[in-house]
Amino acid sequence: MMSETIYDGFEKMAKKQNKEQVPPAAEPQQKKQTKKSPVSGSSSPTHYKTLEEAVKALDIVEWKQKLEKSQSLFPDNPSIWMKDLAGYLNYKLQAPDTDPTLSSYTHDYPYCLAGKELKAIIKNLMSKCADSLAEFFDHCMYTMLREQDRQPAGEPLHGYRMCIQALMQDKPKIATLNLTDHLELLRSHQSRPVKCLTIMWALGQAGFYDLSQGVRVWLRIMLPVLGVKSQSAYAIAYLERLLTLHANLTKGFGIIGPKEFFPLLDFAYMPKNALSPSLQEQLCRLYPRLKVLAFGAKPESTLHTYFPSFLSRATPNCPDAMKAELLNSLVECLSVDGQSLSVWRQLYTKHLPQSSLLLDHLLKSWKTLSPKLRKKLQDTIQSFRVTNEELQTSTKTQEIRDCSSLCQSLQLKMRGRGFPWWRVLMMMLVFVVGFVAHDIRTQGSFADSTTALYLERSGVTAASQQAWSKVSLYGQQGVG
Repeated sequence: MMSETIYDGFEKMAKKQNKEQVPPAAEPQQKKQTKKSPVSGSSSPTHYKTLEEAVKALDIVEWKQKLEKSQSLFPDNPSIWMKDLAGYLNYKLQAPDTDPTLSSYTHDYPYCLAGKELKAIIKNLMSKCADSLAEFFDHCMYTMLREQDRQPAGEPLHGYRMCIQALMQDKPKIATLNLTDHLELLRSHQSRPVKCLTIMWALGQAGFYDLSQGVRVWLRIMLPVLGVKSQSAYAIAYLERLLTLHANLTKGFGIIGPKEFFPLLDFAYMPKNALSPSLQEQLCRLYPRLKVLAFGAKPESTLHTYFPSFLSRATPNCPDAMKAELLNSLVECLSVDGQSLSVWRQLYTKHLPQSSLLLDHLLKSWKTLSPKLRKKLQDTIQSFRVTNEELQTSTKTQEIRDCSSLCQSLQLKMRGRGFPWWRVLMMMLVFVVGFVAHDIRTQGSFADSTTALYLERSGVTAASQQAWSKVSLYGQQGVG
């Protein structure tokens, strides 16, 4: 049970202290209203047309006095200070509150409306209550859910939202401490979409200040409900805002693995899944960035762990867009992580249709493959040919025949590069130059060299001199 705040504790303290030391106890018929309002005996709060007006009208001096009183009455209970902070702030910020996700505002709304002095008070109090912040986060979220039970008669939730955002700016990891419990909380309210969106909004605030925490929240809270119609749109909209806000994805590496990545691929590319076509298209646009997050900082040592799931999905009958993505990803795995070839050899016999598809893709895209990959494929293709021959002795299927034909064609590609004439000519030129240089060095001069003697006997020297004379003559005439 949450600790009582100053306002909840007034009635019990009245029994032990003189009446002049505490606010007077509320009348029985006003007890419910007293709990709702953080100022005992005060008049109804002023309602404003906009939240901006409510924030500007906030009496900072009065608020500071209330917080100081809370700290003096409960010096050893910081959690009450924080609850009083949120309760009083929420009580004073009376303005329309209709959208539980605030999707039409900036990611830091409504906390961005707070002035420097207000933010300083909140941060200062939080610095004094470091051990109570996780409890405070839950208090704000659960109080918001309780208020929603009473809406439209319940209070607006701006104050609690501000406190959650202030907390997430400095301590975003708090949102991911109890994700298992929060997922159960979310599922327990499946019949109340507004409550579900409120929970998702509160937990998601962490991601705007720490990408890694945002990815964790999305994987553990939003991905499990991606097929729920009332929550899918916000889940994908949040993901888009998260990945747009953090242009540098490196801080999100190491969180998405194969277990988390492939459900995302299926949602993005498999037709007729739980997502609407428009949401699926939106997720497809985000997929490349999710792929970067999944492959991480060292793809050369991790991509082989993705290869089996890519290969198993690459069936001849899978959708064209998905097939193209799978084949490109498989080639990337083979190119970047050398262990992927070993994994493929192990999976080959149990995935002949998929391997046939990949072999065909390699054959068709041979010219675009890197020289390094072409060289690495030689041993693997030869291994497949041996395996194919062994399989054909016991079983003759179209799949084996297709793989055998493709392997043979690939090996012809590897061998059929044409005669390297330019290399031969270069070698001959280097040899001639080297021979002439050695001849001149041995004889002492070009005139005494064997090369000069041979050129003279063959008439090349005389012809060269005659040609040179004509060139010189024509040159002089042109100058004249």
